[in-house]
Amino acid sequence: MSAEPAFAAMAASLPQASMVFTLLFARVGAMLMLLPAFSDDAVPGRIRLFIALGVAAGLVPLLGPRIETALLPIMGSDMSLARMLLTEMLLGVALGLIVRLMFQAIIIAGSLISLQVGLTSALVNDPSAGGQVPLLARFVSIAALLICMASGVHHLWIAALVESYGVFPVGTLAPVADFAQLALSAARGAMALGLSLAAPLIVYGIIFNSALGLAARLAPALQIFFIAQPLNLLLGLALTAVTLAAGLDGFAAKMAEGIRTMGM
Repeated sequence: MSAEPAFAAMAASLPQASMVFTLLFARVGAMLMLLPAFSDDAVPGRIRLFIALGVAAGLVPLLGPRIETALLPIMGSDMSLARMLLTEMLLGVALGLIVRLMFQAIIIAGSLISLQVGLTSALVNDPSAGGQVPLLARFVSIAALLICMASGVHHLWIAALVESYGVFPVGTLAPVADFAQLALSAARGAMALGLSLAAPLIVYGIIFNSALGLAARLAPALQIFFIAQPLNLLLGLALTAVTLAAGLDGFAAKMAEGIRTMGM
C-alpha cells in the first residue's frame, strides 16, 4: 500500500514528462534532419528517427527542468502548446540550416577542384545533395565528413544545440532578422572558405592553361589537346593528394571555430 502514492505521483507526472520530451524532440529532431551525415538520403529514415529519439532522451536530464519551467504557464492550453511545438521545430530547422550552410564550403571546394582537374563530367549520385555531383567533389565531401567526425566536430553540433536553449529559451521565437544575418554570414564564410581550400588547384589551373596556350603558340604543329588532358589529370590529382589532407584539417578547424564564433 505504501507504494500507491508513489505510483500515483508517477502517473500524474507522465503527461508533463511526455510534453517535455515532445518539445525537446521537436528541436533536436528538426536540427538533426538537416545536419551533414544525419540528413543523407543514404541513411534510412528509421535510423535517423532512432538517433534523434536517442539524442533527445539523453538530453532530458540536462534540459528537462528548463522545459518544465517554460511549460508551467501554459499547462492546459492546447493552442499555446501547439504554438510552442511549432516554434521549437522552426528553431531546430534554423540551427540545422546554418550548420549545413557552413558545410557547403567543402562542396564548393570539391566542385572547384573537379573543374580544375577536368573531372566535372564524371558524375555520381550524392545523397546529401539529392542529385549528381562530380566524383572528386563527392570524395572530398566524404573525407571532410570523416575528418569532422574523427576530430569531434559533431560533438560541437550537439553542444550548440544544448547552448541554444540558453540563447533561445523554449517557447520564444528568435528574431528573423538575426537568423537571416547569421545565415548570410555562414553562406559568405562558406564561399570564402571553399575558395581558399581550392586555391592551390585554382592557381595550378591558371598556370597550366597559360603554359598550354604558350606551348600552342610556340609549337603549332604539336597536338596539345592529346597531351593536355592526361597531363592535367595526372598533375591535378597529384597536387590534390599533396594538399588535401591539410585542407581537410583546416576545414574541420574552421567549422569548429565558426560554430563557437557564432555563439551557437
